[in-house]
Amino acid sequence: MKSRRPIGVRLRANALALWRATAVAMSLVLFVHSSPSWATNYALIQGSGSSWAANAVNQWVAGVDAKGLRVVYTANGAAQGRKDYANKSTDFGVTDSPYRGKDPSTGAIDSPLGRSFAYLPIVAGGTSFPYQVRVGGEMIRDLRLSGDTIAKIFTNQITNWNDPAVTRDNNGRQLPSIPIIPVVRADGAGITNQFSTWMVAEHPEAWKECNGGRLAATDYFPLNCGATRGPQKAQSGSDGVMNYVKSAGSNGSIAMEEYSYPLQANFPVAKVLNKSGYYTLPTQYNVAVALTSAQINENPDDPDYLTQKLDRVYVNPDKRTYPLSSYVYAIIPTAENDPRMTTAKRQTVVDFLKHSICEGQSEIGPIGYSPLPVNLVQASFKQVNKLKQADDDVEFDSSIISNVKNCHNPTFVPGQPKKNYLAQIAPMPADCDKVGQGPCAPGVGATNSNPRDGKVPDATPKGGSGGKNGSPTTPGAGSPTAPGAPGIGGAGGTGTDEGTTGTGTGADGAALPGDVPAGDSPDAGVDDLGLGTTQGSTGNGQAAPVVATTLTAGEAATASPQLKGLLVALLLGCVLAPVVVSRTSARGRAGSGGGAR
Repeated sequence: MKSRRPIGVRLRANALALWRATAVAMSLVLFVHSSPSWATNYALIQGSGSSWAANAVNQWVAGVDAKGLRVVYTANGAAQGRKDYANKSTDFGVTDSPYRGKDPSTGAIDSPLGRSFAYLPIVAGGTSFPYQVRVGGEMIRDLRLSGDTIAKIFTNQITNWNDPAVTRDNNGRQLPSIPIIPVVRADGAGITNQFSTWMVAEHPEAWKECNGGRLAATDYFPLNCGATRGPQKAQSGSDGVMNYVKSAGSNGSIAMEEYSYPLQANFPVAKVLNKSGYYTLPTQYNVAVALTSAQINENPDDPDYLTQKLDRVYVNPDKRTYPLSSYVYAIIPTAENDPRMTTAKRQTVVDFLKHSICEGQSEIGPIGYSPLPVNLVQASFKQVNKLKQADDDVEFDSSIISNVKNCHNPTFVPGQPKKNYLAQIAPMPADCDKVGQGPCAPGVGATNSNPRDGKVPDATPKGGSGGKNGSPTTPGAGSPTAPGAPGIGGAGGTGTDEGTTGTGTGADGAALPGDVPAGDSPDAGVDDLGLGTTQGSTGNGQAAPVVATTLTAGEAATASPQLKGLLVALLLGCVLAPVVVSRTSARGRAGSGGGAR
């Protein structure tokens, strides 16, 4: 007769086997969810172009690195970025203006050279004018300039800071005799295109004389512009420009540069006079207001689809407007047979742009940019979808397109995506920023932080119908935005004034500056561009940002209920199995002892 092991030994072995199986299963679950490469195949992608947008792009590059996406971006100027893309040296480009065939000022070839492409807006911002003007060793930080004065400075018609025009802009305060040093880009740059486009529209005669008789925008600043009348300096790259302005021997210098660069360097920029008679800064709020007047090419059959026309932006009558506001665009390949593209590269481009256009937009306001409004977010996703159309193996989350509540962006809130929330809550300029007043103290009007928890920035006029100084506390609720103004739409907002609560009733769907046009349902998702409509969120908080990769082990706490349940069960198995082993072993020993007697 075959001998059998004692029952305690057998039970102990079974319990140990159960414990081992549970541990292995739990390890496999965690391993799978910590390995995004199992779910998504990525490859290194390379891009180049606008240094104007580089601080935003590099922030997004860092943001996706943790998700396993490898992106390299070279900020070599918009003109070179377009060339690199056309020459198939990169996988994507970034530019402020479309291909022109050839540059109208220099004659340089500016063509995609037959490579397929699509434009999509990725970020907005303001062309600013950082300066170094020191009097008695102290930096002047409250300089104000009109457009006419700026135009004459950069065409070398105003060459000293004690010029009467500068004195007039600063309400009679005269600066000492300090020569003006205009600093411009030596390379082909989007900032030059933005400035020259504004000059063509607003100061055509001054620009025509500066540009050799040609009334055309250009990426290349005409270095012979008034050369006999001023000490113009040309530097390569945005960093080169800012480094020159910051240097010890550059007192009197003023440059043109995207606001992010002087903001991060803690250098002052001139407040610019808008059409309503207020001097403003290029904060994310003032840029958002200005760009509500941008004319966007809405013809999807046009190669220049989604590109901008800014003439109305320059003259936007809203007193919060920053006149020199604009968008920057990515250039992406759309052909099935693009020689640089593989499925893995397309997937990386898709997920990088999904991050940039959604959660990445919430990061850029405080560093000197302004996020996209909802209609351009949707249009951008439509362009990104062309990569899916070129390659069936590319994954694409269509729910992001059809329901923008999943796309975390400060310009729209859950339930009311057509309302340009950022433009609506933009602070009004202070009285001291008006012509004939001030100048304001340094720092006034420099609101760069994002709205937190739905609260309006401190400088925003408070109050409204029924609310006592009521700040919005719930995104998506109809909250007062200005004295006597209707709410953003919805059921009415709640605000606090140093602990005193007041409530107001918002006018549902009322049109305010910054609203995206077309019929709006406060609680529905939107689809201005035929991308599909779904029911929007009416929740009390911002929707969670969409993440393009699978969960990691560290994110298990935020996993789905099903996954949470499985993990809890497996964890309990690991904890309880040793107890079962111990008790079973003890019982086995006790049973064996009784049988011996």
